[in-house]
This record gives sequence, C-alpha cells and structure tokens, in this order.
Amino acid sequence: MSFHRPALAVIGASAFFYVAAEALPIGLLPQISADLHVSEARVGLLMTSYAVVAALSTIPLTAVTMRIPRNRLLAVTVAIFAVSQAAATFAPTFPILAGSRLLCALAHGVFWSVLGPIVARLAPPDQVGRATALTSLGNSLAIVLGVPLGTALGQWLGWRVAIGSMAVGGAVCVALLLVVLPALPPLPRDVTAGAGRQLRNAVRILRDGRVARLCAVTAVLVVGHFAAYTYIAPLVRRDAGLDGAGLSALLLGYGVAGLLTTYLVGRHIDRRPGPLMLILLAAQAVSVALLAPVLGLGPTIVATLVWGAAFTAIPPVLGAVPLRVAPHARDAASAVYVVAFQIGIGSGAFVGERFVTAGGLGWLPAFAGLLAAAAGVLVVASRTVFPVRISAEEHHRVSAAAATH
Repeated sequence: MSFHRPALAVIGASAFFYVAAEALPIGLLPQISADLHVSEARVGLLMTSYAVVAALSTIPLTAVTMRIPRNRLLAVTVAIFAVSQAAATFAPTFPILAGSRLLCALAHGVFWSVLGPIVARLAPPDQVGRATALTSLGNSLAIVLGVPLGTALGQWLGWRVAIGSMAVGGAVCVALLLVVLPALPPLPRDVTAGAGRQLRNAVRILRDGRVARLCAVTAVLVVGHFAAYTYIAPLVRRDAGLDGAGLSALLLGYGVAGLLTTYLVGRHIDRRPGPLMLILLAAQAVSVALLAPVLGLGPTIVATLVWGAAFTAIPPVLGAVPLRVAPHARDAASAVYVVAFQIGIGSGAFVGERFVTAGGLGWLPAFAGLLAAAAGVLVVASRTVFPVRISAEEHHRVSAAAATH
C-alpha cells in the first residue's frame, strides 16, 4: 500500500483553512473590536464559544454520520465551513459574527474526528504517523501563512476581506476533495451499528485508560496554550511594542518555526513518541513562561519563536495516538480526542479572557508554562500511551486489529 499523496495534500489544505479561520480572530482582535464596537476581551471569547459548540456536538454528530461514506462526509464538512465563513464575512453585528462561527463549529468536530481514520486508510500501517504529520503540515502552514497573512490582509483591507478569503479557499477545497478522494465507504462495523450504539461506543471509549490519559494530556496542555495564545497580540504589544506589521511578522516567524519542527518530528512519530513529546513539552514550558516578565524586543521574539516551534509540532504526535491505542474504535477515539482538544481551546480562551479583564495579562504565560509542565508529568506517567519506542511488529499488530473490528 502506498501513500495517496494527492488526497493527503487536499486534506492538508482543508485543515489549513479550518485552523487558519478558527485562529484568525486572534490576529484581528483590534480590527474586529473597533469595527463591531466590542472589547478585545469579548472578541477573544469567539474562540471559547466556537470550542464549546464543537466539543458538545462532536460525539453525537460523529455517531449519527457513521453510515455516510467518509469521502462525502469530509467534503460536506468543508462545504459547511465555506458557507459559514461567507456568512461571517458579511456579518453586520457581533452576535451574527459569533453565530456564523457556531455554524462552522458544528462541522468542525466531525471534520477532525473523521480526518485521522481517513488518513489511516490512505497510508501503509507502519506510516500512519508520518501520513498524519504530512496532513498536519496544513495545520502548521495555517499558523505560518494563514494567520499572519490573514492578519496582514485584515489590517490592509479590513477583517472582512481576510475572512472572505477563508470562504474562497474552503470552496476550492470542496471541489478538489470531490475529485481526488477515493471512495471510502463506511467500514462494515459502522454500517451494522446504529447511531445510538455508536454514541454509546464514543462515550464508553473513555473507559479505556489509554484514551482517557491521552485526553487528560491534551486538555491540560491546550488549556494553558490557548489561555496565552488567544491574547498573543496584546501580550507582545506589552512586551515588545509589536503591533500591525510587526505582529504579522512575529506570527509568521512563529508559524515558520512550527513548520520546521513539524517536518522534523514526522519521521519519529511512528517510532519514539514518548521522548518526542517530552522534548516538545519542555521547550513549550520554558519558552512561554519566559514571556511572563516584560523582556523587551529581542528576548520576546526568541521566546515566541521557540514557543511556536514546540507547540505546533505537538498536535501531530497527539493525533496519531487514538489510531494506535484504539484500533478497534478509531472514529470513537478520535472523536473524544477532538472533544478534549476543543475543551482545552474553549477553556483556555475563557481563562485568558478572565485574566485580561482582571488586568492579569502578564500572568498568562506563567499559567501556560505551568500547564505544559503538568502535561509533561502526565506523559511520563502514561508510557503505554506515549511509549519510548514502537516496533514495526507493533504497527502491524495494530493494523491487523483495526482490520478485524
């Protein structure tokens, strides 16, 4: 079995637009705030409301869509994304903008839940992690290009143009998905199981200790990260006086650093996930915590770049875990992992808003560093989830288990 590179590339492009659009308000806080006459802290809550809806809807919507061919379902989720971004582009008020994002959030969880299992069906058994990293380059490029270029475009032509570009990109991806994705019918177990049973399976999968530990690591890390990252614009403005073009350049550097590390870790995800996670978490904890005091221009740039390099490479490592530890229920395990990630985003953005409203912006990096360190402790205590080494025989055993369930 060989890589379906065109299909993986288009899936990665779809992920690019999903990630870029979800995070774009972070770079456009001042523009949206001024245009719609709301505070920056309230605009930051767009991240929270989006994540809450995605977290609540992921498991039930994944369950009720199990019998839909996977290629069609992926295209539908991206089509909903494109429509929601078009609605956001013309939103006359903040509540309508928030509502259009909530429409997108309904499709978001299903998109990310089915993405991992689809990638696993498009790659050889011992290269699923590598294929996951390949599609995750879309995530990294969203941070490298999507957010900074969208921020720059929004500062130049207005935030509506920036969001409108996401709608156009999503529409193009829908057309390409319909062309390049091979037929991916539901697996036999998905056809025979009803939505109620699938929903129970998705909830029951949390009884698997390895899946529960993965979700714990994910939620702890992501809460801290998004508490600080949601407010990176005011944070670097405080620390280094960066705004406008300077902020866009720093976000670009953040993403480039993440792109490089994502590429580098791709070859190790399938072999040494445990040590890889610990290295990335250590770099995350130290770099983000260094931003707690006002450092000045140079140290702020360096710390932010290391932060980007570390965190951007972590989701590919985490995303490969459900496929490995729950081969008998990959969709269900991926769904609860997505829920954990969205809980982390929403909770983190909410905590960040509370800090900012209370005048505690400078405490956010210390909080993020502390939770990254806590996630590292959980990884050390979860060696069956993040093993030191995985053999080729283990990969084939997992593949065989997936094929027989």
